[in-house]
Amino acid sequence: MTEYLEVSTATETRQQAIDLAKSAVRERLAAGAQIIGPVTSVFWHLGEFGEGEEWRLLLRTSSTRYTELEKHLLAHHPWDNPELCAVPIVNGAPRCLNWINDSVSLGEGS
Repeated sequence: MTEYLEVSTATETRQQAIDLAKSAVRERLAAGAQIIGPVTSVFWHLGEFGEGEEWRLLLRTSSTRYTELEKHLLAHHPWDNPELCAVPIVNGAPRCLNWINDSVSLGEGS
């Protein structure tokens, strides 16, 4: 049984989020992506308390493609140490889960 994930990260600008989304989906590392923003973030970074505006990027993939997607996002992300998290998709409509699987499976091994 294939497991599915929603992977999230954030960027400073809308265009950076679009560029990351396009490259990941084009490479079939993710079936699709959504960009939400701007959002306000409150965080600790390099020992400093901060607040800022970011653009949230959510990508859907299979667990078998996660490692490649992570490598891709880290290599193309504009930040040196971006937040990158994956959470399991516990349930979903069968046609949606099949779409994720079919979209990313075509790229495996290429």
